[in-house]
Amino acid sequence: MKLFKYGITLERLREEDIELVRQWRNSDPVRLKMKYQELISPEQQLKWFRSVNNLRFNYLLIHYQGMKIGLLNDKNIDWEARTSESGIFLGRTEYYNTFIPYLVSVAGIETTFYLLGWKKQYAHILRSNINAIRFNLQLGYQLCEGQEDIDYQRYEMTRAGFAEKGGKIRKAVHSLAGNEKNINVLFEPADYDIGLAQKFEKLLNESPHSLEKEVTRDGTWYRGNGN
Repeated sequence: MKLFKYGITLERLREEDIELVRQWRNSDPVRLKMKYQELISPEQQLKWFRSVNNLRFNYLLIHYQGMKIGLLNDKNIDWEARTSESGIFLGRTEYYNTFIPYLVSVAGIETTFYLLGWKKQYAHILRSNINAIRFNLQLGYQLCEGQEDIDYQRYEMTRAGFAEKGGKIRKAVHSLAGNEKNINVLFEPADYDIGLAQKFEKLLNESPHSLEKEVTRDGTWYRGNGN
């Protein structure tokens, strides 16, 4: 699966890229912001990948200007309730203080809420990670009830919360994106083999946004405006 929007490409994580992700995950700028802060071995990384390479998880490698720069994820996906837990980290530190994290996050949020009809997204953040908390509040996440004194806090966001709190960020993303506002999604044969494409297609067929479908040698494309 590949998703193209706002100059960003999100590609479902493959085994060939998990060593790169492990190196990012073990780096201090990423590791020290996570609940689990021990160094991860290659064997642990492979075991983890095999445990998440299924329909309940969608880990997406972030590509920008031809480079792999980080990871966006939806995990604990409930396809019926249309809820999941989202997270993001960048392995390339030069993009930390840029607008790239907003481009990636808004592309993902718009896809889930507007195209797929998602009801709610959750996020877990260390209470000490002030920058991540500020970032998520700007997008529309709110601290869940009873989480004030917990170290690893749970946040939630609805479509209405994103529209209300994240409106300014979304408007800025649209301005920066220029002519790259449309969404293009490619489902490859492997996505059909595990049933992922079928899950997405069911929701896309129910979406109020009409996307053009085209079957090519690369796979099945859906193209259009998903805003």
